[in-house]
Amino acid sequence: MGLLKKLVVAAVVLGGAGAAVGWYLTAPDGLSAAEIASLPAGDAARGERVFWTGGCTSCHAAPQAEGDAKLQLVGGLGLHTPFGTFVAPNISSHAEDGIGGWSAGDFANAMLRGVSPEGEHYYPAFPYGSYARMTTADVADLFAFMKTLPAVEGRAPDHALGFPFNIRRGVGMWKLLYLSPDPVVTLAADATDAARRGQYLVEGPGHCGECHTPRTFDGGPRKAEWLAGAAAAEGSGFVPNITPGDDGIGAWSESEIITFFKDGFTPDFDSPGGAMAAVQKNIAHLPDEDQAAIAAYLKAIPALPDGYTRPAAQ
Repeated sequence: MGLLKKLVVAAVVLGGAGAAVGWYLTAPDGLSAAEIASLPAGDAARGERVFWTGGCTSCHAAPQAEGDAKLQLVGGLGLHTPFGTFVAPNISSHAEDGIGGWSAGDFANAMLRGVSPEGEHYYPAFPYGSYARMTTADVADLFAFMKTLPAVEGRAPDHALGFPFNIRRGVGMWKLLYLSPDPVVTLAADATDAARRGQYLVEGPGHCGECHTPRTFDGGPRKAEWLAGAAAAEGSGFVPNITPGDDGIGAWSESEIITFFKDGFTPDFDSPGGAMAAVQKNIAHLPDEDQAAIAAYLKAIPALPDGYTRPAAQ
């Protein structure tokens, strides 16, 4: 065999081996049978607290829903991004159109690993990158509460994504790079218990970093700029810096942060707009100690400059 043919054969073999390794590495990685078996029994009363922390209604209730309609999690909200349009699914207790037919293991796999009951990757527009930091107890409690909510008929439309983003297997590479249960920020050794509780709420179920942290070209969070603000996923706006520096909320006291959570008013008597308006309404449902814990964490993290370029003053 000539040298050229040998080189071609070698290239084909190496290419095939590389593809096989890539296919293996990007496979959906769900919880083990032992991990699923060890899931605790959920408590719906505790799960309601997790539900409002996670702000499930913001994406999964019908757009503009108010009152009891916010608990009808029919989905349908579209998130228009540079990768395409992601559509929030029905996660009501409907057995066919929602998650009423799911097991506790199915729910835990979705929340902690981003894996569907069919064994496929979920896109990280569903913020399991943050939910991966949740405890199994909170996941079980949330599932117990979700089962008490109305069953709503109707399937949301499919995502509208172009090539190559419509190939779900590629999400496995994203997970290798970015999916981790580890905390993002290393708090000071003398950080208060409230700040540590706030870290769990913000970095885990509250998934605040999903909007307030800038992203890489492939949609991963730039963790070195945690909560430093970012270009909005939709449109041309910006999500503000919420670190405790001059560019962020350094001028806010903890009590002023808590007042914002409760009433929706900033120290300047402004009110949130866009998606944050719904987030504030969700946080208002939390008990005082959780609101105080989030405020304590936001004052304990590193102060950072903006993670985006501020628009020029007019």
